[in-house]
Amino acid sequence: MPKYFLPALLACLSLLGGCKTAKPIQESQLPVWRGVHLWLDRESAAQELIPTLPRLAADGVNIVVLEINYSFQFQAHPELRDRHFITRTTAHKLAIAARQCGIRLIPEFNCLGHQSFGGRIGPLLKSHPEFSETPSRTLADTNVYCLEWRPQSPGLNEIIFSLIDEMAEAFEADAVHVGMDEVYLLGADECPRCQAKNPAELFAAQVNALHQHIVGEKKWQMLMWADRVIGPKFQGYSKYDNASNDLSAAIDLIPRDIVMCDWHYEWRKSYPSVPFLTAHGFQVWPAGFLPLKAAQAFSDFSQQQTNSLILGWLATTWNETSITNSPNWPPIREIIPCWRDSEK
Repeated sequence: MPKYFLPALLACLSLLGGCKTAKPIQESQLPVWRGVHLWLDRESAAQELIPTLPRLAADGVNIVVLEINYSFQFQAHPELRDRHFITRTTAHKLAIAARQCGIRLIPEFNCLGHQSFGGRIGPLLKSHPEFSETPSRTLADTNVYCLEWRPQSPGLNEIIFSLIDEMAEAFEADAVHVGMDEVYLLGADECPRCQAKNPAELFAAQVNALHQHIVGEKKWQMLMWADRVIGPKFQGYSKYDNASNDLSAAIDLIPRDIVMCDWHYEWRKSYPSVPFLTAHGFQVWPAGFLPLKAAQAFSDFSQQQTNSLILGWLATTWNETSITNSPNWPPIREIIPCWRDSEK
């Protein structure tokens, strides 16, 4: 075990009394992934995170996923910066601060879906409307939850790869989360490049292009949300879980070394997507949110699987807590310490 993990692990010992399935920590054990997902969309938030990292480490956190998207000081494509963005200097400061307290930073850039945010079109489709999967749809259409880019667009991947590279290198990362969740519009009839094509194959092609660049060329690890590849059978049936264009067949068309972040936010007796994904050979990072009872149920179920492909636990926050308060937020403070390090 690297020496810098010990202070964080020892600091969380006092918090472990209420965990049902935890095992004693030993120095000879390997750390599980005890992660927190934070939305980092401006310089002030990044500055707040620097002094918060040691407090998260005291909770047992050893990974922080930073959802950055277009909120970064891109140099090759400055036109794609959000109005508020994180500077390259601050990204390096965060990387240094994270290393000092044994935390691995993994930046996230939402790919394919989520190209519109909170009532506004994101920088990519605003600057390049020709990349839109559904150019006739606008934010005035209340049936559109989030716009998507057209994965068959010439020149698109070169731009996206450039953005991912700049962001990952500034945060000194060895892994990238590519999003890929909540994709509803892929394979739209109005798209001349996608119409009549299998949406699952289109989805897999985008995943594979990202994998070839991130893993094949850059030698980084790649993570993505699992909801589209497990499909409605395992994900759920709310408007955020399900889609008319079932993409789940993509699971057999993509590399097995992608880490699948399997999110579920409702209480269930069991969460069969976890053994489903591991049976397909994927490493799985279960991800919970609110309500706390549901997160605890998902966490307990995942730990009970005793499968080495289950990496740990990811607490997603979605701005329900501030960055400075995140170490005290119950889904982090009460569940993260339950994931003790497993034996070699």
